[in-house]
Amino acid sequence: MDKKEKLYKTVANSAIWNLVMGIVVLVTGITSGVLLLISAVRLMRSKGDITF
Repeated sequence: MDKKEKLYKTVANSAIWNLVMGIVVLVTGITSGVLLLISAVRLMRSKGDITF
């Protein structure tokens, strides 16, 4: 294997890993956003029960 093939494989693997990590970060962000919205809705529904 010459240097160009090795470089090509390295760049291809790097691109694949970047794509995978981007998808993971996107899914994590969407999930945390949905959970935050659900929590906020629950708090808004029960704000009449909260006394200080």
